Amino acid sequence: MNLIPIIPVKNHVRALFAVTFFILVNYSVPAQSKEDSNVLKSKINKAGNTSQKVELLLRLSAYYLNKDHEYKADLDEADILNGQARQLATSLHYKSGIGKSILLNAQINREKGDQKNGLKKAKEVLDYSIKNNLAELQADAYLELAMYGESLSERIKYKEMAIPILKKNGAKEKQADVLKEIGELHLMQDNCDKGLAILKESLLLYKSIKYPHLQGVYNLFSDGYTHTGNFAEALKYALLAEKTALAVHDSSLQLSSIYNHVGMAYLNLQKKNNAAEYFYKGLEIAKKHKSTDYVRVIGDNLCSVFILQKKGNDALKLLKDMQVNYPSYDEERQIKENYLFLGIYRVLNNNEKATIYYNKLVAYYGKNAEKKAENRMPILRSFVRYHYQLKNYTDLYPVIYRLDSLARASNNTIMLSDNYLIWFKADSSRGNYLDAIKHYQLYKNILDTIYKGETNKQINNLQIQFDTDKKDKNIDLLTQQAKVQQIQIQKDTVVRYVFIGSVVVLILFLAFLYNSFRSKKKKNEELEIQRQQINEQNELNKKMLIEKEWLLKEIHHRVKNNLQIVISLLNTQSAYLDNEDALMAIQNSQHRMHAMSLIHQKLYQSDNLANIDMSWYIYELINYMKECFDTDRNILFVLDTEKVYLDVAQAVPLGLIINEAINNTIKYAFPSGRKGEVHVSLKNTEANQYQLIIDDNGVGLPADFEDTERDSLGMNLMIGLSDQIDGIFDMKSDNGLKIKITFTRNTEFEGSSDNAEII
Repeated sequence: MNLIPIIPVKNHVRALFAVTFFILVNYSVPAQSKEDSNVLKSKINKAGNTSQKVELLLRLSAYYLNKDHEYKADLDEADILNGQARQLATSLHYKSGIGKSILLNAQINREKGDQKNGLKKAKEVLDYSIKNNLAELQADAYLELAMYGESLSERIKYKEMAIPILKKNGAKEKQADVLKEIGELHLMQDNCDKGLAILKESLLLYKSIKYPHLQGVYNLFSDGYTHTGNFAEALKYALLAEKTALAVHDSSLQLSSIYNHVGMAYLNLQKKNNAAEYFYKGLEIAKKHKSTDYVRVIGDNLCSVFILQKKGNDALKLLKDMQVNYPSYDEERQIKENYLFLGIYRVLNNNEKATIYYNKLVAYYGKNAEKKAENRMPILRSFVRYHYQLKNYTDLYPVIYRLDSLARASNNTIMLSDNYLIWFKADSSRGNYLDAIKHYQLYKNILDTIYKGETNKQINNLQIQFDTDKKDKNIDLLTQQAKVQQIQIQKDTVVRYVFIGSVVVLILFLAFLYNSFRSKKKKNEELEIQRQQINEQNELNKKMLIEKEWLLKEIHHRVKNNLQIVISLLNTQSAYLDNEDALMAIQNSQHRMHAMSLIHQKLYQSDNLANIDMSWYIYELINYMKECFDTDRNILFVLDTEKVYLDVAQAVPLGLIINEAINNTIKYAFPSGRKGEVHVSLKNTEANQYQLIIDDNGVGLPADFEDTERDSLGMNLMIGLSDQIDGIFDMKSDNGLKIKITFTRNTEFEGSSDNAEII
């Protein structure tokens, strides 16, 4: 029978003290942190330069200082507002405001991590308060100085110095807060008797002012009685803390601490199922608040319960889950994990892995756990269990004697009884029955003292009282539900009469609707006949439209074929001609025909019979020209075109212009195999305005161009086609030839282009 949790009570309390202390300090933060910043800002804007404005500025500064999840920007804002308050208070000679500003400055520096300046300002505010006889400020200065104490004793000293001042001023709630903090500090010093006595003073003060949030005090009482080994009292106050927290609807991280202490009390009283229930509750709240410290500590406790219940796999799964989702790289945390793994693998009878973690603990503590005095007994107990499981009696007995000595010295009866139980088992295994009987009797004597008689009655009474409170709450809830049901019955009666009246009105309304329906039905029948006639006409129109589209496609197809036939005829005719000018004229005509043929080919192949994608068209036309003249070796074509959709009336002239310009560029711009580039650009310049630019870096126009070429067929064709699309034709020679045509896109078929096919 195992009486002690794998992780000792005392160590658990210490592990949680830092976190618990942080919670309790936060609960004593002044009410400024709960104020509405917008309301304060509004009051500041309306206030004149008076002491009232100083107080408002200080409250707003404290609001930013005490904000949850504070950031550097909040602390900077608090600093600025405090500076404004200090400046105004100085100009008004408002001593209280000046002192409060100095105190706030100390707190801001401390929150920023500037301990040196924070301590300096804390001493400054103490001197100022004494000099100007500001008693309340003097008490606050002592409390601020306590935050910088290098030892627990120094912190206690400063807090105790504040008590007489608070008592004299009648500040009972604040006095109770400080007493509670002093009591907690004494518990952290292992001075449990004094700590509990001071906590009782704090509790009496709280009750005298009917302060409702007593869960933090009760939680500390549970800590204190756990320290002293009075687990029944620890359970009593832990349950009181839970009851109070639920009554005031406290769902903060403090509730997680309370559930943990209830679980620890149950665990030390060997009520493992109750302990596990509360550890689960505490763990869920800790996860909700994303507190790694609380998750790890309470998770370790739950692992301890699993180990005691021989649920090694559950403990292993929980510990590994915490390592992944809540990692911690603190050395003490690593040692704690090794400690738990030793217990887990011992329970799983995996002695090989248990030995690995045993060796890690020995490397850290030594075989007799001489390091870390506060951890000697639990580590030694784990060594005892490990050696007993491996029947390693040579190493077992020295550790048992060492643990017995430490447990007696600290009067830890529970640890002592657990040690006697293992000792009894070891003696029995070795056949040393006289010693086995002696150790078993020692074990039973301690066990009977701790867990029998009045203690058991007290625990059962606590459980009954707690269950009774729950039942009383359930009765109150049922009473309230009965009242709600009575009100609901009355409402149902009213609803019934309203329903009957509504049914009568509905019947009259339906009669009216029926008459309306009969008249509308006849009209609807007439409309239905008209609708069918319209649908028939629409179907006929749809068929006619399909036929027209098919005919239009067929026309494009035939036009394309006819143009191809003409191109073939011209090609055949050129075979019988010897005149170079005639051959050139036929070739030019072929190119123009192909330029037009491409457009009709695209329209035939596309679902959009109205518009053509000019970016595709220009690409195809340029490729055709390159193949005809074999220009790949000396002329590089660079295309920069946008998706532009034009109808046939504009696409054909523009295509012929491009054909003519490229034709001339290939023939004349790069004589004697000269290399160069030709840029073709078609872009939208503004709403429905487009610009075609064809330029090259060739030889440009000859000096006598105006006289000899302006009347040529090619030039006349480009100029005439530009006029045809209402465009402006411009041509100039500057390090090559640049032709620019600006025109407006025809929007008659605007809607068609939205569904244009993209090649």
